[in-house]
Amino acid sequence: MSRGFSADDVAAQTGRRFLVTGANAGIGFEVSRILAARGAHVVLACRDGDKAEAAMNRIRADVPGAELSFQPLDLADLDQVRDAAKAIVAGPRIDVLVNNAGVMIPPRTLTKQGFELQFGVNHLGTFAFTGLVHGHVDDRIVVTGSIAHKSGTMDYSDLSASRGYHNWGRYQMSKLANLLFMFELDRRLSAAGRATQAIGCHPGVALTELQRHLPLPLRALTPLASPFFNSAAQGAWPTLQAATGAHVQGGDYLGPQGLGEVTGRSGPARATRMARDLKLARELWMRSIELTGVDPGL
Repeated sequence: MSRGFSADDVAAQTGRRFLVTGANAGIGFEVSRILAARGAHVVLACRDGDKAEAAMNRIRADVPGAELSFQPLDLADLDQVRDAAKAIVAGPRIDVLVNNAGVMIPPRTLTKQGFELQFGVNHLGTFAFTGLVHGHVDDRIVVTGSIAHKSGTMDYSDLSASRGYHNWGRYQMSKLANLLFMFELDRRLSAAGRATQAIGCHPGVALTELQRHLPLPLRALTPLASPFFNSAAQGAWPTLQAATGAHVQGGDYLGPQGLGEVTGRSGPARATRMARDLKLARELWMRSIELTGVDPGL
């Protein structure tokens, strides 16, 4: 039986180019750091240039000579998503796109185009950016899900959350959308005869900046809970396996192997029947095209 995948299992990536969204902190930072240490060129796609620069300095302190570059990307603004995608497509080809950026249970907030922030960033921004750059990606497209998808349901009736806002429910919906998108993307890439594959992953329960919107009493308890959850570095293992694992195939879904998929080394994870539903995935694909104005052409 496999012992599972960790950062130690990431092979040399010299000559390969990775684009990691949300790369300045948490899991995205750890993924970028390990990839750079293995010789990859890593494009850090982030909202904040100062934070990206600070992250690159931290990586270079750990990995002298690291090959890094910065691409501005704000998934909460579809106009900015288009600008970022145009810049990427005009540059060198990408071997692996790692869709890592996301938001978790914020107060009710809207994207620039008026969508509830979690669905707007976690799914619609990811859909649009991937849809615009997938032809420039040669090997893999990684989409980050969550255990939370198991309680998610798709509801398109109030995408601005104007009639009511439940932060966990919206997060669960966005994470279900991520997996529906990943499975449908892989099917469409395969049907189009593309060698590029889509792969899903989730970090288990990792203590990262995503928890910044937890209520203060829960945030205060986080240090006490840390022995029972993944660190950001451990939470990065499924993403690293999805991005680099030698035996990973399109449509795979990876996550921690511990009890409840909360912690541990990475390996096969369980997606719900709803996340694999073909009809739901096709409906989400078409609605995402309508909502974003981006047709991936697949």
